[in-house]
Amino acid sequence: MERVTQFGYLGISVSDINAWEQFATQTLGLQVAQRENDGTLLLRMDEYHHRFLIHPTGKDDAAYFGWEVTDEHALKGMAEQLKAAGVEVRKGTPEEAAARRVVDLSCFKDPSGNPSEVFYGPLMAYNSPFHSPRQISGFVTGNQGLGHMVVTMDNLEQSVHFYRDVLGMRISDYVHVVRPSGEKLHLAFFHCNPRHHTIAFYGAPNPQRRLNHLMLQAQSLDDVGSTFYLCQDQGIAISRGLGRHTNDHMMSFYMRSPSGFEVEYGWGGRVVDDSTWQVQHHTSGSMWGHRPLSR
Repeated sequence: MERVTQFGYLGISVSDINAWEQFATQTLGLQVAQRENDGTLLLRMDEYHHRFLIHPTGKDDAAYFGWEVTDEHALKGMAEQLKAAGVEVRKGTPEEAAARRVVDLSCFKDPSGNPSEVFYGPLMAYNSPFHSPRQISGFVTGNQGLGHMVVTMDNLEQSVHFYRDVLGMRISDYVHVVRPSGEKLHLAFFHCNPRHHTIAFYGAPNPQRRLNHLMLQAQSLDDVGSTFYLCQDQGIAISRGLGRHTNDHMMSFYMRSPSGFEVEYGWGGRVVDDSTWQVQHHTSGSMWGHRPLSR
């Protein structure tokens, strides 16, 4: 069975590209890699040419997910797995591959209709090392991919089956929590490399937006602390304050992006060893903290 190896890139459709450039560079510490003629902003955070493609197309939500595989054989194998599962797969055009800066890709949708791409051969930029506009130590990426995201899906069970049995990801744990309103929330967390989770999701039909939040993991706890106070200085809304999660042990806080979804800025997440890992179950999201600070 072929498996995706990491969350390679994320496309985001935004309504205010200028606000996003300011937020991405001066708050998150990402570097502008390139600006396209159509206004698309390519952002980098490591040796990859880019990890984010910010499109000025106005939806303020995820535009597509980019899942990396090892090589051409893995790409073909993954396309066959998707087709065998009844998923419509389209081979990416040379123009699409060039726009993503990859050797080749295939396009499909997950059970909730989220546009997704599986690719191999990303463009690397070792000749021009990542340089953050801010004085930060950088991000934890490498074989762990760009970070993680939490997505609202139409149906939890269908999504678990798809990401586990078709894309080949592995379950890290389940989190079942009860919100102050009494609403019960069931989440499944998946990994495809040592990062504790690359994607997590819960079921809720007809969401306002699919992308609940994305997470960037800093190499230093000081970077998290300085960014926490920088957000206050810049007037960036902090939706949840500093805390440590129960499942991945990440110490983090959540800020509001210009598109309305949240960005988690964290440090210290634990990693998964598949030779010893056993699926876990949690009934709280945090050991401490992550209290709402603003709306």
